Amino acid sequence: MSAAAMLAGPLCTMAFCWRIERRDGVTIGLTSHDRDLTVAGLDYRAAPGMTPAAVRSGIGLEGEDSDVAGALSSDAISETDLMAGRWDGAALELRLTQWEAPGALWLLLARGRIGAVSRKDGGFTAELTGAAGVLDAPVAPSTSPDCRAMLGDRGCRVAMAGRRRIVAVEAVDDAAVTAGGLTAGAYAYGTLRWLQGANSGMTQAVVDNGTDGLRLADPPAFAVTAGTLALLTEGCDRQLATCAGRFGNAVNFRGEPYLPGMDLLTRYPGA
Repeated sequence: MSAAAMLAGPLCTMAFCWRIERRDGVTIGLTSHDRDLTVAGLDYRAAPGMTPAAVRSGIGLEGEDSDVAGALSSDAISETDLMAGRWDGAALELRLTQWEAPGALWLLLARGRIGAVSRKDGGFTAELTGAAGVLDAPVAPSTSPDCRAMLGDRGCRVAMAGRRRIVAVEAVDDAAVTAGGLTAGAYAYGTLRWLQGANSGMTQAVVDNGTDGLRLADPPAFAVTAGTLALLTEGCDRQLATCAGRFGNAVNFRGEPYLPGMDLLTRYPGA
């Protein structure tokens, strides 16, 4: 039976279903029904407080920006995880089904990624950024003296094998992390991903590092105990000298270090 036929019936037993996949791969299902539903092997847990905003569909671009509101649940989407940014950028699908026959009707209403999250009075509102958000990106990259690529990506092409290592964190003081056996400066502008503890799965930017520790851009969201494992990935300052001298990769440098910029107008002879 088609979706139109089901919706045109004298009695509709409809329920909204959300499939949310975080950037670290953790996936949960939530439903507006008052009991759990299972569709395609994923359990959609009852979350009657979850409500979508008006969802519009037309001939134009799919996935218009919308928002989703819901009640905070300590065992599904907790307030601490939301405020720590664990759900930022998570992929979300909103579908409509019949709670009497879950999956028989599986109508896609919206798809996108979670953007800005706000909280109020024990609940939260999450912005859903649809496919049309891609149009906000620039059509062509702007010129820059720095490299526009990320270390190891398709534009950079530096092999990352051997440029990652797992370390045991000895101590954390605000944004300073103590860990021994590091190469000074190797992980500056890189990342640290927590593999254990309350921060597990979260990735943080590294500002700089010495031989016995490193400094993060922000303190960890949750407390870190001694011995917690973390994955360190090398970084790059995106300068041509670093690209050529450290990585031997000047041929793939994605910047224009010798292109005159706006500062050309302020130059004078002998400067």
